[in-house]
Amino acid sequence: MILDIVSYPDPRLKSICKPVEKVTQDLRILADNMLQTMYAAPGVGLAAPQVGQFIRMVVVDYSAKEDLRMPRVLINPVLELKGEVIVSEREGCLSVPMGYRSNVPRYSHVHLTARDLDWKLIDEELEDFPAIVVQHETDHLDGILFIDRISRLKRTFFDSKVKKWLRRQK
Repeated sequence: MILDIVSYPDPRLKSICKPVEKVTQDLRILADNMLQTMYAAPGVGLAAPQVGQFIRMVVVDYSAKEDLRMPRVLINPVLELKGEVIVSEREGCLSVPMGYRSNVPRYSHVHLTARDLDWKLIDEELEDFPAIVVQHETDHLDGILFIDRISRLKRTFFDSKVKKWLRRQK
């Protein structure tokens, strides 16, 4: 089932998410629906709060190619940021309207720990694009959008564009 994606400036996107205690059938269905939604959007990652569920779960697919899909469900992800700060060029978000993109500072390398849907431990090092995707999605779990990481000037410009866009939508 394709889920509705919560869009900025909805205040729910600022929510801090609660840890998942155990895997249930409902959680498995949510993960599957999130993957379907992510692929349909299309995107390479989606966090639970983006679909109105305030739990620490994200889905990702670093392959970004339909014929090579490699979906992953990350429950209670924790990142140790490593490496140098690099620029994620033209980063976007399924919850940010108008297809807005901007350069965002991110770390080149992360150590990820999480659980999968079988509650098995995921413990791995990620670099480059996968590291950027996981940083972006785990930010959502703490109420942070990529636009919170851009310069104040760019953010002010973006917010004024969103206000105009929202007025036209009414």
